[in-house]
Amino acid sequence: MIPQLNKYNLEFPNPKDADEDGIVAWGGDLNPSRLIRAYQNGIFPWYSHDDPIIWWSVNPRLIMDLDDFKLSRSLKKSMKKFTYKFDTNFQEVMQNCKTIQRDDDNGTWINDSIIQAYCELHHLGVAHSVESYLENKLVGGLYGVVVGGVFCGESMFAHTSDASKAAYATLVKHLKDWGYDFIDCQVPTNHLKSLGAKEVSREYFLQRLSKTKFEDMQHKWEINPKHYEGL
Repeated sequence: MIPQLNKYNLEFPNPKDADEDGIVAWGGDLNPSRLIRAYQNGIFPWYSHDDPIIWWSVNPRLIMDLDDFKLSRSLKKSMKKFTYKFDTNFQEVMQNCKTIQRDDDNGTWINDSIIQAYCELHHLGVAHSVESYLENKLVGGLYGVVVGGVFCGESMFAHTSDASKAAYATLVKHLKDWGYDFIDCQVPTNHLKSLGAKEVSREYFLQRLSKTKFEDMQHKWEINPKHYEGL
């Protein structure tokens, strides 16, 4: 039986005890302290609008070691047409991730409660966005949560070709410069695999997470890049 979380207790079951689908628990709430505790334990929420909150630790897990990112020649060239900003339109990035049409329809899980909860994390300096602009218009981006030296990617969107990939490449560059360990891509997708992400076991992921640098990495996000000619 999948355990139900106590609303007044922030403790999670051991993610190694997740069921065969990767479900750790259900219920609880999305308050910032619980969300931060979840990510520190390699757990994330993912559920449909009419369902209770479901907490996951999937196996296999998808991660991106920063040196494994595949920057194609065409993407490097395409990056020159965009400008980039960090954390200037976090909620708008989330709204776009919610409404963008996807082949797998995975965007529908970003409901109003999720947006409110992650905007609270953003105000606390825990959640961040990377944004691509074309002629001063937001055309692509991504958002995620920082846990020590790990960036836990949540979702991305693009209204223009390569806009989300360019934001991702910008993210990778800065995470490397700032001394981050890796990106947690969560659920395996062919798109992220094509950029260099790899599947690993839950046990391996949790070991890597436990060894991450938990010193304060948040101040590094105060740097607000405006434009890059390339990498």
